[in-house]
Amino acid sequence: MAAVSIRKKRGARPLVVALIVIAIIAGLGFGYASPYIALNNLKRAADARDAQTVNQYVDFPALRESLKQQVTGLLTRRLDSRGNGNPLAAIGAMIGVALIGPLVDAYATPDGVAALLNGMPPRGVPGERPPAPPAASNPAAANGPAPGVPGSANSADQSGADQRAGNGANSGGEGNAAHGATPPQPPETTAGYRGINEFVVTYQHGAGDARYSAIFLREGLFTWKLAAVNLNE
Repeated sequence: MAAVSIRKKRGARPLVVALIVIAIIAGLGFGYASPYIALNNLKRAADARDAQTVNQYVDFPALRESLKQQVTGLLTRRLDSRGNGNPLAAIGAMIGVALIGPLVDAYATPDGVAALLNGMPPRGVPGERPPAPPAASNPAAANGPAPGVPGSANSADQSGADQRAGNGANSGGEGNAAHGATPPQPPETTAGYRGINEFVVTYQHGAGDARYSAIFLREGLFTWKLAAVNLNE
């Protein structure tokens, strides 16, 4: 009986070791992927204006301080490059500095986080605010039925509207362009670690455009939060 028991214990050891190795590999894999998961969850929540979930992935006090420093630096560099003894440029820069507080307050919100994660950082313009959510800027499109759905009450109206739009496409194309109907192209995005506890997402719209980055910092083992931005990447 003792020999049988020893053989059973010896047979169980490889299984236990294999399970431990699998658990370690899974933990390491999840740990490596955790900032990517946090970025995806935060972007989806910010785009949906889910404030409760956004709060779980953003360190707002740290982000607010970072925005204040970055916008101040942005305006200082602008003053240095455009001033050249021009009093109007200096006055404009001073007005911009005075409005840093409201700008930071506007971007340290779910709307501001959504803008940052969609390639629309603050530019340091007086009175600047993050873009409104799509539903807020076009409530009819958000609440109305999908166009062209068979049997819908608006399908006939939609067909007529499409026909009128087709007839007037050549004459009205320039007017639509003037009103900014074409949405901006999504930015080129790269993401990766810059250390064990720092994860950086970099955005750039084109080869000639300035880059900026959103910086996530680790909290605990698997938790990451957006804590800073770099507007002069």
